[in-house]
Amino acid sequence: MNFVKGLMLGTAATFVATAGAQAADLPLKAKAVEYVKVCSLYGAGFYYIPGTDTCIKLGGYLRAEVGFNTSGATETPAWNGNAGQQNRLQNQAQYRARQDITIDTRTATEYGVVRTYFDSVFTWTTGGTNSTVAGGELGVYFAFVQFAGFTFGKAVSQFSTPWNGSPGNIGSNLLGGDDTSTGVNQIAYTAQFGNGISASVSLEDPYGYRQAQGVQNVFNTDGGGSASTWLSGTGPGTGVNYVAGTQIPDIVGQLRVDQAWGLFQVSAAAHQIRASYYTAAENSGHPGDKWGYAVLAALSLKNLPTGPGDTINLDGTYANGATRYVISGTGSINNMAMFGGTSAAGAYESVGLGTSVDGVFGTNGDIQKTTAWGVRGAFNHNWNPNWSTSLFGAYTSIDFGGAGGDLYTIGLRRAVGGTFTGTPNFNIAQIGTVTRWTPVKNLTFSGEVMYTQLDQNYSGTTGVTTAVGTNPAGVRYEFKDQDTWTGAVRVQRNF
Repeated sequence: MNFVKGLMLGTAATFVATAGAQAADLPLKAKAVEYVKVCSLYGAGFYYIPGTDTCIKLGGYLRAEVGFNTSGATETPAWNGNAGQQNRLQNQAQYRARQDITIDTRTATEYGVVRTYFDSVFTWTTGGTNSTVAGGELGVYFAFVQFAGFTFGKAVSQFSTPWNGSPGNIGSNLLGGDDTSTGVNQIAYTAQFGNGISASVSLEDPYGYRQAQGVQNVFNTDGGGSASTWLSGTGPGTGVNYVAGTQIPDIVGQLRVDQAWGLFQVSAAAHQIRASYYTAAENSGHPGDKWGYAVLAALSLKNLPTGPGDTINLDGTYANGATRYVISGTGSINNMAMFGGTSAAGAYESVGLGTSVDGVFGTNGDIQKTTAWGVRGAFNHNWNPNWSTSLFGAYTSIDFGGAGGDLYTIGLRRAVGGTFTGTPNFNIAQIGTVTRWTPVKNLTFSGEVMYTQLDQNYSGTTGVTTAVGTNPAGVRYEFKDQDTWTGAVRVQRNF
């Protein structure tokens, strides 16, 4: 009996222990799940960040493209370097793959919407920086905060139009106006007056775009330099940068009207021109600082009788001592050196030069400012919801003036010899077309072709010069107008 009683008590204890263990394994009451909610205040794609009143939108695109007969990038015409010389070192086809990521946040406050915007790209380009099998490039296009009408950070210049350098083209090398599509550091204020009328004023960093991204933008024509540096498009005084550091930011203003019929915009900018020294040594002295300026007028027309969604985009720009507001672009366009055939007796090849600088000076002299003007535009037509075509073009003119032109020509003749005549003034004409196919929403295939013609003003031949790039030493060159064709194919998926 004692044995039976002990067995029963042991079994009961086991059941109690097992029941307690099972009770301990039961889950506690879970907290309510915070679901991501759609934020409809700022358009499609925004969601509330859980636990906050801030809305966020993630976006971007993935792009793959190839350019033909290009220079440095997949849509840059062959107007300098190996491509300008058309030698065997040129990559006849340049490929690019790019992933773009954008982060847009907005929060409603008593002062209005607080917005932050970030746009970064990961890029691999044939012949580009770190273009190895596993390499690539990281770029920050935009990074800014907007609050109570102010913009702080890297954003499109207040001088630029909404289309920047692409009124209808897919690239960033249609000249004739401003292009800051990868952002300029700035402090800006925009006032909204209603009915689509706004005005902006900003202080903008001139270094990235307005000083040619480190390329010489003020020339000392007495600075030396071999024939190779003058004829290769790198400019005189190789190894010596005659641009001083920035002192005063560019001062920019804009007035704009956005309405159902389209857009009208006028912009103006003041730009300080500063040279470093007459030579590389600071005790050589320097020319006095000067001010340049630029003005722009732009027009966009919508609701055209040619079809729904068709547009015409036009802009015209004039600059005095602020050339980069006219010859601009993400490709750091500064100097052109294009080579071609020749029929001149004793000449090896022909060459066309185009140097876009704010001004030139000689030793112990003042800066002589250049003037520039340009017009560009595009007609954009939709054949149907899946197919569209744009026809675009531009014309750009650079004038060194009498004194500046003489200084430049004297320096060029000192380097290359010869009895050629003329001035460094030049014009650039461009025309092209692109057709796009969008088989499904946000997936577009594009094919573009563009013609560029350089009209330079020198005539005659150089003396016997040193080697230019892969060209042989001890040859002569005929000064002659040049032209080139550029093609590009792109596929892009937006999200």
